[in-house]
Amino acid sequence: MEKKGYYTMKIAGLERHLPICPVNESLDIAGFIMFSDVELTVAVAKELLKKVPEFDVILTAESKGIPLAYEMSRQSGKNYFVARKGKKLYMKNPAEVTVKSITTVGEQKLYLSDDDMALLRGKKVLIVDDVISTGESLIALQKLVAAAKGEEAALATVLAEGDAAKREDIIYLEYLPLFFK
Repeated sequence: MEKKGYYTMKIAGLERHLPICPVNESLDIAGFIMFSDVELTVAVAKELLKKVPEFDVILTAESKGIPLAYEMSRQSGKNYFVARKGKKLYMKNPAEVTVKSITTVGEQKLYLSDDDMALLRGKKVLIVDDVISTGESLIALQKLVAAAKGEEAALATVLAEGDAAKREDIIYLEYLPLFFK
């Protein structure tokens, strides 16, 4: 059943209604939020794990990728790391990268503690996120993996939005269209 103001899609065999959100005068996107949707998070993690190559650890960006990274970690038994949006007191000499995401106003910075960087060194790192659109968040995470001297295992996401679905370097479950006005 189609709901007005929502985009309905199947993800990992589950139907979800995503709210249509304005980005600017000419573009709307469908908002995909896994927070509090445990059924969906478990299902998409299971399906993505079937598609990704061998990896040692998982890396995601704060904050919407955290439930996915956690659940993929829980199901695989592999550790996960989170690139934070702000420096935390426990971080000594953190690595810093700048990112401009379609869903965030202005530039952001992502930080990874030197302790986490050391744990990524020499590891096959699976980079995960909930949605890939412009790919800017992925580029920032790739820079952190490179700075840590880790090896990128793969880029994985639940949804590939717009032209991201044409990329051959990402693993995703479903296509998410953009809505041009």
